[in-house]
Amino acid sequence: MTTAVRPGKTGLLVALLVGCAVAVGLGVYGNVHDPTGRSLVSLFFTATINAKVWLATAAMALGLFQLASALWIYGKLGAGPAATWLGSAHRISGTLAFILTLPVSYHCLWALGFTGDAGTRVLLHSLVGCFFYGAFAAKVLIVRNRSVPGWALPWAGGAVFTGLVVLWLTSSFWFFTSIEFPGF
Repeated sequence: MTTAVRPGKTGLLVALLVGCAVAVGLGVYGNVHDPTGRSLVSLFFTATINAKVWLATAAMALGLFQLASALWIYGKLGAGPAATWLGSAHRISGTLAFILTLPVSYHCLWALGFTGDAGTRVLLHSLVGCFFYGAFAAKVLIVRNRSVPGWALPWAGGAVFTGLVVLWLTSSFWFFTSIEFPGF
């Protein structure tokens, strides 16, 4: 006798498998790619590292708004019903946060690669960077699939937020407290 898998669980499984594939793919690419060691465009900052630190900090600020708005949308703040504009603001802030991480991660992969040779902080940062993009890919698939279990979206959002926090702590926060603040 075979047991059928419910469509919601299949969609969740597919999302998780895609997320894992993205995370592993980024890790493998970062490991086999020969890092250039060269900086990219620094915009108006004095160095690429400074641009990365501030773009990541802006993404983190938007991530905090994501957390607060999600809690309000799900009725966990005790602030009454969510404002009508909040859903749109939540989606826009999430998109902007993701966009801000792209030049940061591109530089990390292209110029630095994936390495554990530089110490525990860098290894953790590399692993969590891969996890973050995998979790994000899974979350995008989960949010678009209405048949997944109701708990899946908050868990996926929590995984993305947790990844972003750890990335920020192991990069921008470390830079601000160990190298230079404000680091323009």
